[in-house]
Amino acid sequence: MTNYYGSKMVSLIDEFARLPGIGLKSAQRLAFHIIAMPKERVEQLSNAIVEAKEHIGYCKKCCTITDGDLCPICKDDTRDTSLIMVVEDSRDMVAYERTQEFKGTYHILQGAISPMMGVGPSDLKIKELLTRIQAGNVKEIIVATNPNIEGEATAMYISKLIKPLGIKTTRIAHGVPVGGDLEYVDEITLLRALQGRQVI
Repeated sequence: MTNYYGSKMVSLIDEFARLPGIGLKSAQRLAFHIIAMPKERVEQLSNAIVEAKEHIGYCKKCCTITDGDLCPICKDDTRDTSLIMVVEDSRDMVAYERTQEFKGTYHILQGAISPMMGVGPSDLKIKELLTRIQAGNVKEIIVATNPNIEGEATAMYISKLIKPLGIKTTRIAHGVPVGGDLEYVDEITLLRALQGRQVI
């Protein structure tokens, strides 16, 4: 960017602009906000970033991000360990946790199969999932990957690996969003809604 503010400010704006989803204008707003903050708040922010980077890793069981060997969900002995929901990333897990309905455990793949992006099965935490299944006690795997091409490919791949093991494998239903008008919903979503219909 053009240097209107001096090299230090330009460098700060450039660093913010490198973050995903942050454009140049948002980066400038963040940089100006940082400059206006009291020094102790800036230090708290920078310390929190460094601490997170140094101490956050992956749960040894489910592969979500955590600051210990096991995440709080895997440590919770009230969870049903015979039921594993497979999701693409930790944010998906949090979305299901907000429903307060799922009482099983999770497995985070850290992505989805995407040949276009150079992501293959070996780049995901699929081997770790199979290790968990082979350790015993698992009765059902719920595949809750995103309803897009990559998510579907990942679901099919996982399903083919698990079926020979004799473990029940299910896929979350996809359908019409609440508050949506049918005339605006695409054909694939309508088909999924029809296939996932339930008795009322």
